[in-house]
Amino acid sequence: MSNESVPKAARTNRRTLILLLVVMCAPFIASYLLYFWEVRPGSINYGELLEVKPVSGTGLNQLDNTIFRMRQLRGKWVLLTVDSGKCDEQCRKKLYYMRQVRLVQNKEMNRIERVWLIDDGETPAPKILDDFKDSWFISAKDSEILASIPGKESQRDHIYLIDPMGNLMMRFPKDPDPTKMAKDLKRLLQVSQMEHAMGSADMKH
Repeated sequence: MSNESVPKAARTNRRTLILLLVVMCAPFIASYLLYFWEVRPGSINYGELLEVKPVSGTGLNQLDNTIFRMRQLRGKWVLLTVDSGKCDEQCRKKLYYMRQVRLVQNKEMNRIERVWLIDDGETPAPKILDDFKDSWFISAKDSEILASIPGKESQRDHIYLIDPMGNLMMRFPKDPDPTKMAKDLKRLLQVSQMEHAMGSADMKH
């Protein structure tokens, strides 16, 4: 073996180790990149970054009366809101914003799910279920899912964002601006897409 081959092998092993670490840390990369990439107090991000933590637990799917588990949504970005099954005007507005923010992502919208956690025993009106179809309507009263969701004054004030690994990472303010929400989400989708592409390329080597 030549003297030149030793440092070359060392460099290769070091590069491989770094790539493996990147892949292993992938669940957190998207969340933290949003903070470190252009996001500072007074900068362009709109949503409030939260302590990154997993959201877990079960509820009852209102549409088919089956058990719902948060892990069913792994691999997708999740827009989530908490409200009464009576769903007043503010509740409907949140559901509408979630729908529109997803729609404006165009070809990326299939990477996003919408979840309404119903925090009481009320059953939503059929019209609401129809107006916001393709959402998850989950009865979550007394569920541990709700215990994972922080609110400033009330959980019902916010729309929350969960990353593809099931980690809560952001919440939007009460009466949010959907255009600004959409921009935050678009940026995250772009970052996570780059992360996925980088990881796929690394696995081929």
